[in-house]
Amino acid sequence: MTKHDPNLAEGIHPGAVMFADEHKRGLMDRREFLTRATALGVSIPAAYAMIGATPAKADAHMQQGGTVRMQMEVRALKDPRTFDWTQMSYVAAGWLEYLVEYNSDGSFRGMLLDSWETNDDATVYTLKVRPGVTWNNGDPFTAEHVAFNFARWAEADAEGNSMAARVTSIVDPETNMAAEGAIEVVDDLTVRLNLLQPDITLIPGIADYPAHVIHPDQDPTDLLGQQLGTGPYLSESHEVGVKSVLVRNTDHDWWGYDAGWGAALDRIEYVDYGTDPSAWLAAAESEEVDAIYENVGEYVDIFDSIGWAKSEVVTGSTIVIRPNQQTEVNGMRPYEDKRVRQALVMACDNSVLLELGYAGQGVDAINCHVGPVHPEFDDTAERLPYDPARALELLQEAGMADFEHELFSIDDDWRRNTTDAVAAQLRDAGIPVKRTILPGSTFWNDWTKYPFSSTNWNHRPLGTQVLGLAYKSGVAWNEFGWSNAEFDALLAEANAIADADTRREVMGKIERIVIEEGVTIQPYWRSLFRHYREGVVGIDMHIAYLPQMYKWGLAA
Repeated sequence: MTKHDPNLAEGIHPGAVMFADEHKRGLMDRREFLTRATALGVSIPAAYAMIGATPAKADAHMQQGGTVRMQMEVRALKDPRTFDWTQMSYVAAGWLEYLVEYNSDGSFRGMLLDSWETNDDATVYTLKVRPGVTWNNGDPFTAEHVAFNFARWAEADAEGNSMAARVTSIVDPETNMAAEGAIEVVDDLTVRLNLLQPDITLIPGIADYPAHVIHPDQDPTDLLGQQLGTGPYLSESHEVGVKSVLVRNTDHDWWGYDAGWGAALDRIEYVDYGTDPSAWLAAAESEEVDAIYENVGEYVDIFDSIGWAKSEVVTGSTIVIRPNQQTEVNGMRPYEDKRVRQALVMACDNSVLLELGYAGQGVDAINCHVGPVHPEFDDTAERLPYDPARALELLQEAGMADFEHELFSIDDDWRRNTTDAVAAQLRDAGIPVKRTILPGSTFWNDWTKYPFSSTNWNHRPLGTQVLGLAYKSGVAWNEFGWSNAEFDALLAEANAIADADTRREVMGKIERIVIEEGVTIQPYWRSLFRHYREGVVGIDMHIAYLPQMYKWGLAA
């Protein structure tokens, strides 16, 4: 077994040793190495030591107390395992924490878990609970609570539960619940997961934003009413579309204080100024906010010009403009025909979509939702060619040349602009398109069900993760209405392979299936930006938007 232990000197997982060698030979960059090594159980200090580097230190010049106000959409809360936007987690993470956190350098660090161990083929994970953690009602945090949450996450039939796709290796396909014997409580501080098949994505999966850990007595549909948690803050107020406020829980001895982990602020305010960046700029210039949740398009340069600090990170975040193969329009399923889907893809020049939709702040993609930031990306795969004339021929062959496509998007900046650019290119190819733009409050209610629409997707450390969340047959976030048995089988095969080169061979097959099936227009990979005023520290843009408010503070 390999241990995730800060003092680890021996017993390094053989896979991590292999990754370190590949890094030293220039075959793997630092972020990829840290992601893969720490996911297998190597501690962050040990992983850095393996490549002769040192982790960056947190800013020590932070005062205790103060308030930070962030511009952010304020969304309604619900059962955390059904969270489908990170803004929900920026509120709930005040008191609901994670077992593991993912950092922008690619590393994984234990939060409510103190350490973990994996066997050599990633079929057994032994999770060690952080000792001394208590819930804010006084209950000790134990292995039983960890087991309870894994069992909840494994309930694949629970509506909207995307966590089931992240822990699929413990889900019994016959019952759609945790398999018998898959979750084993060894003692008060130890849980053993006995997987049905090898899975190197387990730790990355439980570090994603819907993986909040809840108390067994918590009503998951009433997070604001009970607020049972282990974290340092509580919600003082929460008005959807207006404002949400977190305040320090002075009645709870948060475990992180003794560990020196921060949570320096007394108060965090999220203020909703809508989706128009000009309103964010006005709020910044009038000193109503201290930070922007995410900046986009031309406003990146504008915020630079007013003297605010900028945090930028290159990511696997993107947008998909996708047809839903199962949705009916006028009694038929227009996107069930592969030729129609291929035509939509071939009518669009992705470099134009990047320039018009996101001001060129990213890199082109090839319509398969796996890219250069992912360790298993096969760069020999190629997109269907940009060929508007052939696109129209395909629609004529399918008897759909005169069909008017209704293309939906949210009314914001970059997502609306990108979707507008898709519609313009389709029209240029002779394909009829009607554009429908909806306010966020309407759009997000049924985001998986529109016949033809655009959706943004966050970065995930491994390429197989987002494929499992969005493209696997029957999962909660499969907005494409796509089901392909060969794809599903290859995805399971890829998740069982630790060796990068071997895994990349399988991923190449996966990429080509997604591309050839015309599943989606996935045009570019985004750089992410966050601006904040001078004097705010620790608030850098996270590569995957994850809520790490305990790192925020004001300069001393």
